[in-house]
Order: sequence, then structure tokens, then C-alpha cells
Amino acid sequence: MCQLTNIIIMKSIQKVLMAIVLLLSVTVGIAQDKKQANELQSVFDNYFQVKDALVKSNGKTAATESAELLAAIKAVKMESLSEVEHSAWMKVLPELKEDAEHISETNDAAHQRDHFITLSNNVYDLLKVSSFGIPVYYQHCPMANKGKGANWLSKEKTVKNPYYGAQMLTCGKVVETIN
Repeated sequence: MCQLTNIIIMKSIQKVLMAIVLLLSVTVGIAQDKKQANELQSVFDNYFQVKDALVKSNGKTAATESAELLAAIKAVKMESLSEVEHSAWMKVLPELKEDAEHISETNDAAHQRDHFITLSNNVYDLLKVSSFGIPVYYQHCPMANKGKGANWLSKEKTVKNPYYGAQMLTCGKVVETIN
């Protein structure tokens, strides 16, 4: 009888240990997925800070936020990116750095906005293959960029134009919602 009880106890312990191992492996997998998804998070967050400063036509703040963006770009661990993210990252990295650097080196909002055009296009390319966790709105102003039009990304559906600020704050429209 004692032997039977010991066998039952051992099998129960075995089942509990298997459940713990399974739970830990699932938890580690989820944590790795979140880390991978969050590797570009600070790049996206800092991009939105630059955009918000340009909406307010605040060149000094845009320069400061762009310096933060540049630091976030340099801090990305490429080995943590998915294959698709890595491919997009390598394609846009040189221009991302260049635009963030140019925006950070001047307080002239007009010059910053020139670089914000390509910065926005490149961040859009990254966001399309990554995950931000909330809907992001790809917006377009037909008058920006000397009438050629320009796009930007926003966490808000309401248009707040970074290319004209208070002059034409609501000029533009949402052309795509990225989930």
C-alpha cells in the first residue's frame, strides 16, 4: 500500500513539474515576442514626439526630440528584429539617421519639415512590417512639399498637420489606418 501511494505521489509530482516546464516555456516565448515587438517602440515613440513638436511649429523642441530619435535609432539591436523588420530596417536606416540628425541640428522648423518628409516615409515602411500595438493613422497633406504632397504618421485620427502647424492645422486627411 505504501508503495502504491509513493507511485501515485511521484506521478502527481511529475505532472506538476511538466505543467511548470510548459508554463515557463510559454512565458519565455511571449516575453521574447514582446521584446521583439518592442525593439522599434522607442523609434516610433520618438518619431511621434518630433511630429508633435512640428505640429506646434516648435523647432527647438523638434531638434531635442529628434536627438532622442537619433539615439533610439542607434540603440536598436538588429539581431532582435524579425527577418522582415530587419530587411526593412536595413533599407531605411541610412536615411533615418540622416534625417534625424539634420532635424536635431537646427531649430528652423521649415528645414526640419523638409527632412520630416523622408523620415515619415521611412518610419511608415518600418511600421508596416512591425507592431505598434495601437492603430496608427497615415495622413496626407496635398499642399505640403511645394504642392507635391507629403505624408506623416499619427496616433490620432484627427488631422494635425506637422508641415503647416497652426497655419493650416487640419489640412489633410487619413489615407490609411495601420493596425
